[in-house]
Amino acid sequence: MTDDDLSALLGRAEAGDPDARDQAVEIAGERGDIETLTRLATTGSTDAADQLVQLAGERGDGPTLMRLATGGNADAAGVLIELASERGDVETLQDLARLGYSDAADVLEELASE
Repeated sequence: MTDDDLSALLGRAEAGDPDARDQAVEIAGERGDIETLTRLATTGSTDAADQLVQLAGERGDGPTLMRLATGGNADAAGVLIELASERGDVETLQDLARLGYSDAADVLEELASE
């Protein structure tokens, strides 16, 4: 599929065509296209958000995960907590705890007791 084809597909998806949305999510996921997945997730596609969390987690893309977690995506927060814990990233864990993610607060307590 060419970029022009994908652009037309996205236009149909954003116009409310569920088949086009599903196809665009699938193609963007296969391509590892974070920008397109973000665009689709922003328009309310939970499948795009799920793909985005998975892809960002695989890439260790903290900023994308934080943006999703800040928007209330608990799955993104969970992946980011895991990444931050592995990296010893106390600042990210504190940010997530302030956002109300109790798992981040639990990890901070564990790190403090070590």
